[in-house]
Amino acid sequence: MNISIINGSPKPGESTSGLLIKYLLQEMGECNVQVFKCALQTTELAEIASSDVLVLVFPLYVDSIPSQLLQLLIILEELKNMNHDMMVYCIVNNGFFEGTQNYIAIQQIKNWCTAADLNWGQGIGIGAGEMLPFIADVPLKHGPNKNIGYAISSLATNLLNKKSGKDSFVSPNWPRFLWRMQSTKFFWIPRARSNSLKKQDLYGGVKRV
Repeated sequence: MNISIINGSPKPGESTSGLLIKYLLQEMGECNVQVFKCALQTTELAEIASSDVLVLVFPLYVDSIPSQLLQLLIILEELKNMNHDMMVYCIVNNGFFEGTQNYIAIQQIKNWCTAADLNWGQGIGIGAGEMLPFIADVPLKHGPNKNIGYAISSLATNLLNKKSGKDSFVSPNWPRFLWRMQSTKFFWIPRARSNSLKKQDLYGGVKRV
């Protein structure tokens, strides 16, 4: 069985989507799998088109699919040699705490499967995506990675058997109020400062330049 995984993150380097792909590969074990980015060559498109399983892993952008991935999906939909027995799965992460925020994006992938005449497998929506790199040393299915680990494990089992599963929406096993405090102090404020903004700019609207 040939499995293709597309990292739909627009980031050129490390990303949460890349980390989630790493987790998925761990749960899949030894198998014939190829990981691709959105910028593909013609030969790579052909490899994806002939896959038995396609997994889309991407971050939520304005409650939707990142534009680079959307463009790729349009190209794939128009391919003449697509394997229409292919099963499609997706893992979507977002910066809000609630994994349910990814519901619309997963529905969009389902609609794309219908338009491309492909088989829908399962989707996972994961919340607090920016937190995940900070807990990357915690084993899956343990501590704050408990629910995320079990969700990814379930998806891995289903895709290896080309079976459908119920969509699931999870967040790290971590108090929401504590996540909010930590994300503000260790992520949003440092990110603002790196972009020449001050803490108060985060609460006062768009800075005029």
